[in-house]
Amino acid sequence: MSVIHPSDLPLWSTPLVDRLAAFGGRTALLGTGAKNGMTYAELAARVHDVAGRLGTARRLVLIEAGNDAETLIAHLGALAAGCPVLLTGPGAPRDALVAAYDPDVVVTAGDLDERRADTTHDLHPDLALLLSTSGSTGSPKLVRLSRRNVISNARAIADYLGIRDTDVAATTLPVHYCYGLSVVHSHLVAGASVLLTDRSVTDPEFWTEARAHGVTTFPGVPHTFDLLERSGFTGAELPTLRYLTQAGGRLAPDAVRRHALRGREQGWDLVVMYGATEATARMAFLPPVLAAEAPGTIGIPIPGGSLSVDPIDGLQDPDVGELVYRGDNVMLGYAESPADLALGRTVHELRTGDLGRQRDDGLFEIVGRRSRIAKVFGLRVDLDRVERVLAARGVIAAAADGGDALVLAVAAGAAPVDAASVLAVVREEFGLTPSGVRLLTPADLPRLASGKVDYRAITDASFTGQPVNRAHVVARTAQQLPDSRAKYAEPVTPDAVAALFAVLLGRPDATPQHSFRALGGDSLSYVEASLRLEELLGTLPSDWTRKSAAELAGHARPAHERRARNSRATRLFGRVRSVETSVLLRAVAIVSIVGSHANLFVLLGGAHTLFAVLGFNFARFHADLPRPDRTRAVLRSVSRIALPAMVVIGAVSLYQPELGWRQVLLLNWLLGPEHWTNPQWRYWFIEVALLLMLAAAALLVVPTLDRLSRRYAFGFPIALAALGLVPRFVLRVQDSLGDVDQRHVVLGPIDFGGGDFLHQAHTVFFVFALGWAAARASNHWQRLLVSALALVSLWGYFEHEPARDAYVAIGILLLTWVPQIRVPARMAALAGLLASASMWIYLVHWEIYPHLEHRIPVLATLLSLVAGVLAWRAWTHVEARARRRTS
Repeated sequence: MSVIHPSDLPLWSTPLVDRLAAFGGRTALLGTGAKNGMTYAELAARVHDVAGRLGTARRLVLIEAGNDAETLIAHLGALAAGCPVLLTGPGAPRDALVAAYDPDVVVTAGDLDERRADTTHDLHPDLALLLSTSGSTGSPKLVRLSRRNVISNARAIADYLGIRDTDVAATTLPVHYCYGLSVVHSHLVAGASVLLTDRSVTDPEFWTEARAHGVTTFPGVPHTFDLLERSGFTGAELPTLRYLTQAGGRLAPDAVRRHALRGREQGWDLVVMYGATEATARMAFLPPVLAAEAPGTIGIPIPGGSLSVDPIDGLQDPDVGELVYRGDNVMLGYAESPADLALGRTVHELRTGDLGRQRDDGLFEIVGRRSRIAKVFGLRVDLDRVERVLAARGVIAAAADGGDALVLAVAAGAAPVDAASVLAVVREEFGLTPSGVRLLTPADLPRLASGKVDYRAITDASFTGQPVNRAHVVARTAQQLPDSRAKYAEPVTPDAVAALFAVLLGRPDATPQHSFRALGGDSLSYVEASLRLEELLGTLPSDWTRKSAAELAGHARPAHERRARNSRATRLFGRVRSVETSVLLRAVAIVSIVGSHANLFVLLGGAHTLFAVLGFNFARFHADLPRPDRTRAVLRSVSRIALPAMVVIGAVSLYQPELGWRQVLLLNWLLGPEHWTNPQWRYWFIEVALLLMLAAAALLVVPTLDRLSRRYAFGFPIALAALGLVPRFVLRVQDSLGDVDQRHVVLGPIDFGGGDFLHQAHTVFFVFALGWAAARASNHWQRLLVSALALVSLWGYFEHEPARDAYVAIGILLLTWVPQIRVPARMAALAGLLASASMWIYLVHWEIYPHLEHRIPVLATLLSLVAGVLAWRAWTHVEARARRRTS
């Protein structure tokens, strides 16, 4: 991969028209305004014509920019004539800058309005380009850039991206935005092609156009990648794709890793970049080979640039300081009025305002902000101005940078907070929708000992304000949920989805930016959440647990579609709903366990199917969390299983003398009898489930294994499944009659093998791992591999019980291939109830069915199920009351 340089002279001293003409007949522009394609020779001629029209008088040229050929020709023509260019968006931003800077020439849709033949401005010889700082388009504060700034940054980007003359870049961002403009400059400097389009990545016609022109790359801000993820983008939609670039704000590390791994599977790269308008565009980039391993970093400086960490007095961590950038692309300085256009270089290094450190591996990472400027959805928000604007309206507030949102704490002690009015002001003045604001309402703002506002406390995830009654907040939130009659009447809002999370998870601090996982949701709470969400949204994406409430709201079907779909389904089948396959499997499994125990029928295999579901859910809720978060999440889930189990077993042990402390403490697997003995072994399922979760989490505590699990999201659980097959086959050897010889391997107090082979964690681990792999399978080949492993490994696993083998295998196949199943609404509700209460049903059914199994097995089954549901409801009620008391 090479970058073409037709001249040995520095590019900033090469005439622009000559630079373009040197690429001759190669295609320069495609798309809007370029007809069937414009060659570099044709582009050079058009640029020469514009330069000629502008003449030799050096004038200030304002261009109302669009993603079209006329804009670029005017921009390049003005640069070729030596005229400083002020790029701006259309409408109000343009009018504000015309009024503030009084340009000599205004270009709109390619038409030159020459307001004067000469200039009234004193224009510094180095001044070439004026751009608004990110998100403040229309503000009189501009960044002053030289031709050297522009060309050096374009060359550096072309260098580290390895741009080829055969590349085609699509303009998925506005060209008056420094990121969008840098895409154009870096490809033109390398002799590549630019597809001019203003279509969104959500527009099917964008993909048609991109395929037709062989697009190899396009840029994206975090919101772009959110849209791509919602649409199920993999890269296979664009066979010519080489790489994607990301800048314009921080993309969450989990998202970086997901896209990087997806790119590796599909054959394209993800390049995460760090920059600012003040650095022309880019300052650092993360090499694609490191994207999945170091997704939280900004990488290394661009070619020709350098980053350093400037110590700051008072910081506790001596390795953290302000990131300072130096390079040819550092701006000349700011302009806040026409008089500033006469200034030369006033800035020699760029103090970014970001707090960062350099890691031992040489990569830089950002840990916070020094200034009071937040960047939300790519928009810069002056936090002090937010406070001033709200104060002018009588609202006492503190604004802080929450990374992905503006955190706004509004004092509610003096008067109730009108949240709708506050959010409306923020939207009107700063362009932030409610999904970009996290609103908190403490009685008073938190203060430091000095009396100053404690902004660190405001951004702490646990902060809600002590006097706020969380139970009351949940109650108020519950009132916002649409009832069954109204759910198809109006669009689904992010606040409605967040309110649902708040009620179901007992998290009144839930905001539209939170996801089910981020709020602590796990396999014990997702059943009801999935059913309620599916009813609210009309459909449910397979990865809904990772999506924020705002993203889920965006995924909802339009109201008229939900009404129509529901109406058609009702006429044909009665009302139907989609239910996640894992939920149905949990419900079917617990019914089959209880029914088989109660002699109503014989359908064995439910418990082992639940282990596959457990692995499936471990992958969804825990596996790819950051290590500390994962440990906390797993321990929380384990406690939600272990504590109820110990309570129930402890109560039963009071009148069952055969049960002792080993069973109550869930240590029967280690210290109990070797062979199955009732009642000592009856709770084996709970013990094995806990051991599987703890073992999986313990593996991922090892940094190397954690990295492997993230890099090889599918391969890692497949390897674990293969490892789990060792005890499955080595400890069980079948003779010619199909009978099983069970071998013993004894390590201290643990007997691997033995008579109770089917009820031990190490021999069912492969089933758990197959469930994990099923959750990670993202294409047909991976699903086929999981299916083949399931069929091969389960054949003959249960001695002389092929139906039991088939039950578990079918469960894994359904998890692998069928994300959701449409069933009658009443069945969906019943399945959700049984799945949610499945653990409690398992715990209590032992005390009910034995009294009726030989006389009325139907009643024995039904009473066991009902008793388990009632016990679950009682326990959740107690949990909710305990949360309210501690809030």
